[in-house]
Amino acid sequence: MTWIKPSFLWMMYRCGWATKEGQETVLAVEIDREGFEWALRNACLSSYEPGVHPDRATWQRELKHSPTRVQWDPERDLHLRPLPHRSLQLGLSGVAARRYADEWTVAIRDVTPLAHEIHALVRDGDLDSARGLLPREERYPAAEGLLRSLQP
Repeated sequence: MTWIKPSFLWMMYRCGWATKEGQETVLAVEIDREGFEWALRNACLSSYEPGVHPDRATWQRELKHSPTRVQWDPERDLHLRPLPHRSLQLGLSGVAARRYADEWTVAIRDVTPLAHEIHALVRDGDLDSARGLLPREERYPAAEGLLRSLQP
């Protein structure tokens, strides 16, 4: 399974500002909207949620047959501490992973130097400058009902 992590700071938390072994390179992968929404339409939550799924067995069947899964992890601040709101993580497997690589990818950029620059500013206590370098992130304008079955 490969994961789409739309949050820059959550990714920095995951890779330790591109310093963790095996995670020293951070790539920003741009995909097209059509592909992203296909992945959302074909997704299942990665964990059972009583208010969303009628029962655990139904969720397990959906999960087994779904090429994508969604989990919601705490968003992070510049010190990588958890915030009270969550960010979407989208796992791709099988046909979804193939379509991601072969059809949906529009651009790939190495943002490792940016990660290091922002991290240095955070270490130096210059949070305003660090914040100014963060990639622009906005709430995703999902079509009506697209995320209904994917929110805990």
